[in-house]
Formats: sequence, C-alpha cells, structure tokens
Amino acid sequence: MKMKGVTSIVGAVATDMGILTTPQLHWMVRARNKGMKASEQDYFEQLSSSFRCLVDLIPAEKCKFDGVNDKVVVDGANGVGGVKLKDLGKLLNGLIIEVRNSSEDGGVLNDGVGADYVQKEKVLPNNFGSKDTGIRCVSLDGDADRLVYFIVPPKSSGRIDLVDGDKILSLFALFIREQLSFLNEKEDMKNCHQAHVGVIQTAYANGASTNYLKLLGLEVNFTPTGVKYLHEKATEFDIGIYFEANGHGTVLFSESFIESLEARTNEISLGSKVLGSEGEKAALRLLALSKLINQAVGDALSGLLLVEVILQHMGWSINKWNELYHDLPSKQLKVKVADRTAVVTTNAETVVVSPPGLQEAINEETAKDPQGRCFVRPSGTEDVVRVYAEASTQEAADTLANCVAKLVDQFLGFNSS
Repeated sequence: MKMKGVTSIVGAVATDMGILTTPQLHWMVRARNKGMKASEQDYFEQLSSSFRCLVDLIPAEKCKFDGVNDKVVVDGANGVGGVKLKDLGKLLNGLIIEVRNSSEDGGVLNDGVGADYVQKEKVLPNNFGSKDTGIRCVSLDGDADRLVYFIVPPKSSGRIDLVDGDKILSLFALFIREQLSFLNEKEDMKNCHQAHVGVIQTAYANGASTNYLKLLGLEVNFTPTGVKYLHEKATEFDIGIYFEANGHGTVLFSESFIESLEARTNEISLGSKVLGSEGEKAALRLLALSKLINQAVGDALSGLLLVEVILQHMGWSINKWNELYHDLPSKQLKVKVADRTAVVTTNAETVVVSPPGLQEAINEETAKDPQGRCFVRPSGTEDVVRVYAEASTQEAADTLANCVAKLVDQFLGFNSS
C-alpha cells in the first residue's frame, strides 16, 4: 500500500529495500543523498570492513580477549535487529556474537526483553540467567536504534549491573580523546585539522558521567530532552558525541575534519604491516570510526561493534569499563497536574521560570544534600510534570524527589499527591 501511495505521485519513484532496522533505512537515505551505494549489503560491508580496520590497528602490546571474552551475548528484543545482527556477524572475525530473543524465536516484541526494559527495570531479560555471568551482555530495542550493556553478577537473583548510554558515551569519548592526543602531539601531523570536540547530554545524564567527561577535559553541552536537539547540537562540532542514558546516540564528524583525515590517510597503505607513527595510526582509526558509527542516527548494530573494538583496543573487560565512574543514586517521579503548560523551563530544562517561586523552593530542598541535583520538566504528551533527583545516597535521592514532587503539586494547585 505504501508503494502504491508513493508511486501515485507524478514523477515519484519508490524503491522497496525490504525489511530493515530503522537505522539501516536512515543510513541508506544518507548514503544515497551523498551519491554512495546504499543497499543493505553496502551497509553490512561498510560496518564490517571498518570494524576489521580498527581491529588491525589494535596496539600489539594490548592483550587480546581469549576464551569466553571473545563472546558477546545479545538480547534482540524479539525485533528485527537480532536477525540483522546475525547476518552482520557472519562477516566478522575475532568476535563471537550469540543472539537470543530474535524475531525468529517467536517471542513478543519488547515483552520482558529489550533495551528499554533492561535500562528501566535493571533486571535480566528473558532467556538470560546465571550461565551468563562473566560474559558481556547487550540488549537492543525493538527497531535496533538503542543498546545498553549489562553484567550478570554472581547470585544476581535476576538483578543486573547496568552499563547504560552514559557509559557508552564515556567509552567513545575516552577513545576519541586518546586518538586526538596522538594527532595533536606528533610533529608529522601538525598540519592536520585541529578538531573541536563536543559532548552533548540532556539533564537526565547522571551527574557522575558529566563530572567524568569534564575531568577528561572535554567540552560538555546540554540540550532539552529529545534526540532532535542532541543531534542538531552535535553538528556544530568537528566531532560531536551524544548519547542518552537509554542507549540512543551516535558520533558525528564534520566534512572538513573527515577531509583532513582522508588527505593524511591517502598516503598510508593499509596493505603494509608498518603503518608508521602513532599519529598516522590515530588518523586511520578515526577515519574507520567515522565509517563504522552510523552518522545518520543512533544505531545499535554499529554502536555494538564500536564498543567491542574499543574494549579490545583498551584490553578491558566489561567490569573495568563499568568502573570508569560510579553513578550517583537517582530517582524519577511524575506528578499529575491540571495543566502541564503552567511549567515553563529554561537552561536545557533544568531551571523553572514559571510558576514563580517553584525554582527557589526546589533549590532549598536540593541544597540539603552536598551532591544534590534536581529538576522538573513538563511531559510532552500528558498532563504530568516529571521530577528527576540525584543525591549522595539512594535514601537522600528518594527523599529529594518526593519533596520536590510535593512542591510541584502545591504550586500547580492540583493537591493530589
């Protein structure tokens, strides 16, 4: 029916690309608009060849994973992503991908499975258990534009240690920063374009992740909630990195920076075992990264491959990755209100400007904890106001969220908390 609708428009031509993940379709549109080949096979070949390039550039002194560590187990959320990942996995060497909860398995889409379920509930998805202790585990969402990693602790009783989008962003940022340091420090790369790097988050990013990124010396920017805001802001940088805690995000490269990398790497033969200086290797890695990550939209398949090759590059286990920083305890609530538009915010939704006095009351409650942080924002779809709170302990975060929820109720006159 959709094909008929498109072809009914005079001059319109429709191409049926088959069953795809949402990010695959976005990748194809971007590739076609840039005059590139844009079939599903082209997508698979670009991701797999870029992955192999990054693997080939792993420093010799880094320890390769062995045994169980070669393996990643993926929850496909009973969606199309699991099937596509199986196809992609056939083109890879050095990485064993086991897919569970594929759409071929007969389960219900996102029912007890998937990135959203795992991220919010922090419990094992269906068909995962104690047998997966010590293995890197990943959950995709139904259309494969999000991913979160998780660890199955010994004697977990169904609970997991979540490695969310904030940790994925931090891993990517750390790797990119390392490569840029080689570009900037080596004399033979002095004419390479100096990259302006920006990390973009929303106020829902855990404060510990923001602190970690700032300690790396990275510029952290905030936008209102929503991928469209994050993506737009990321385009302002030579390298813009954004991820939400739910696992949706990507890395964008400016055309000028790509051109500077290509100019340098054109002089280097990948067929040679001796690639020259660390600066040259870094240029090759960054160029391969720009082709591996889906720059059109968040893509769980490309994101998974990038995580895996960076962990190999670092010689890290998932547990070491998870120790980059420890999340501050947090709590989210929502308060029913008569009219959500009565709440007006500014500063990337972190400060209330209306109704008058509410922000001052929130500040007073927040100041009671040395690591307190709290903001409220109106829902975009229903008459509720969402409350997010962080503090030094879970008890303090719960208390702060509850107190601010009562303030919202009082200021907006619904009085139903």
